[in-house]
Amino acid sequence: MTAAGDTYTLLRADGRPYQSSDKGGWGGHRGAKIYGRLDCPAALRAIACGGYLKYRVFFADEQTAIAAGFRPCGTCCEDRYQAWKSARQKEKP
Repeated sequence: MTAAGDTYTLLRADGRPYQSSDKGGWGGHRGAKIYGRLDCPAALRAIACGGYLKYRVFFADEQTAIAAGFRPCGTCCEDRYQAWKSARQKEKP
């Protein structure tokens, strides 16, 4: 629960930001177009190094991240990443 007046910036399916009273359930990297869990070990390591925060984005749910063109993280969403990778390989001629 947030304190009165707290807002968070999330991305819509079209990639545009909006303000929400909900924190969002998924994080991502705008440059790499990768989404994952908020507790992702790879993201937390990158954040600890200081170079990730500038590109950090948040989504209300996984479907919104996918609709915005982001792919699953290979570390914290390994099963989803493997399915995404397989589907992508099938698309190649």
